[in-house]
Amino acid sequence: MRKKNKVKFTVKLEPMDAAALPAPNLLQSGFWAAFKESFGWKALSFMIHCTADDHAMDVPLFVLCRPLAAGYTSACVPPGPAPPQPLRGRPCHCLAVLSKALKPYLPPKTLFIRYDVPWGTTGEFNFPDALCRPMKKAAYDVQPPDTVIIDLSPSCDELLAGMKPKTRYNTRLAEKKGVRVYEAGPDKLPEWYALYQETAERDGISIHEKEYYEGVFRTAETYAGSRPKMHLLFAEAEGQTIASVIVAVFPPQSYYLYGAASNQMRNFMASHLLQWEAMKLAKNEGALSYDLFGIPPSNDPNHAMYGLYRFKTGFGGEILHRPGSYDYPFRFFTYRAYRAAEAARTWYYKSFRKKNRRRAAVQESAHGEE
Repeated sequence: MRKKNKVKFTVKLEPMDAAALPAPNLLQSGFWAAFKESFGWKALSFMIHCTADDHAMDVPLFVLCRPLAAGYTSACVPPGPAPPQPLRGRPCHCLAVLSKALKPYLPPKTLFIRYDVPWGTTGEFNFPDALCRPMKKAAYDVQPPDTVIIDLSPSCDELLAGMKPKTRYNTRLAEKKGVRVYEAGPDKLPEWYALYQETAERDGISIHEKEYYEGVFRTAETYAGSRPKMHLLFAEAEGQTIASVIVAVFPPQSYYLYGAASNQMRNFMASHLLQWEAMKLAKNEGALSYDLFGIPPSNDPNHAMYGLYRFKTGFGGEILHRPGSYDYPFRFFTYRAYRAAEAARTWYYKSFRKKNRRRAAVQESAHGEE
């Protein structure tokens, strides 16, 4: 029986100062590493000199480590640039080789490395578990694996024309209803956070403490290397703040990071106009793409976040699917126990508690109508 061809993949790691490394995207940047360090993570930065068959390449890499219980540590690799084609045939093999090379640089009791796998496709992504040994699918995805990316290179008229008719209509409707979008400084983050808490309670999502979001803006002001320009945009109508977004512009890319909307005046369609103004702002600042940063995996009306899917895909662009987070365990039996506990915790917070919150909200709404 003929054996499948295997990509010959070798890596050599060169530790480097984070500020000296190129930043392929926001989450694989010295800026993001510095931000996470301010909240207790330890950041490691390398230039990877690697070869795949006859192809040689240098790839910057940032790794984030954080302590777990009993002296253990986990390591996390945020999504990076998709390596060249030769690596895509055996992605798990390449990640396993990289993990072994990283191990001497990690804390001694590192339990696993978690990768937000960068390979993606606009079609159905085939990442079968049979090819993934010794990689293991993580109990949850750190970053949303599916997203919408809008090409900002066309003109504004062409971008509007590329929207779905209902989205274009709602964007213009917000303008007709007198919605005004304006930018504010980080001193207005408390107001934004109050609106974000309202959104989280309505949608049953978990959020960080206010200091976390303040830290993003603070790091963007103080970091010495390449850093994004952060924007806090508000939408108001009839003297009331009804929606807000936080956007990072990091040319050639830009990112919609966080959004909040009031329970009031939902028919003013302020969130549609906010996204349109954010896209124009990012385009004017040199961004060539706008990442809407997370959607459900498919156009499924039964999905709890189906409304989010319709909202974000309405702006046009291209849907990108990635396989999500995968782990490389160093201590298999301890890792297996940790993953079981993590899976149970994930189910409780992202399924059980969320459903109960929504049920309570529906009941409260029903009592209010009586």
